[in-house]
Amino acid sequence: MRTPPSAPTSELLPGPRFALERRVCVMANHWGARRTVGLCFGLISRLGDGVFWYALMAVLALLGGQRGVAAAMHMAATGLAALLLYRLLKRWTQRPRPYRACPGVIAHVPPLDEFSFPSGHTLQAVGFSIVAWAWFPPLAPLLLGFTALVAASRVILGLHYPSDVLAAIVIGSGLGGASIWLLPPLA
Repeated sequence: MRTPPSAPTSELLPGPRFALERRVCVMANHWGARRTVGLCFGLISRLGDGVFWYALMAVLALLGGQRGVAAAMHMAATGLAALLLYRLLKRWTQRPRPYRACPGVIAHVPPLDEFSFPSGHTLQAVGFSIVAWAWFPPLAPLLLGFTALVAASRVILGLHYPSDVLAAIVIGSGLGGASIWLLPPLA
């Protein structure tokens, strides 16, 4: 589903400082307009809404014994902290989404909320991944790949700026790392 842009106002991202970010948004978004690309990244984004992470937590809890249950609980606690943090940041910054502020960018899927900064999907994906691979290191290649696709999907689908995604990677890394430091995985 494509969400029609409200009247784009380029003054929301003024001057040369944001010119590169606007160009990257438009180029990525136009690439995402290809049917196959849009469907693929729309599916990745939908899985990143929580479906993938909740399924992973359930599988770890069911098949991983006590270690899996502990890892799933650790992921859930980190996810809750991430949710509260990114909602607070979005309310505080109130950065408009690219499809609302950048001429030529459309939303290829409906957004889950109104504001852009930071990318909640990316923040959650990074935080969940760090915790999961600290508990189960063999999951790292799968989680790294999926997290990278989730992050890319947010820009390609017209819902986030590259800086929203980069900031979410930094915040999610800090949150996941702090979570591991506070509650180290059982040996």
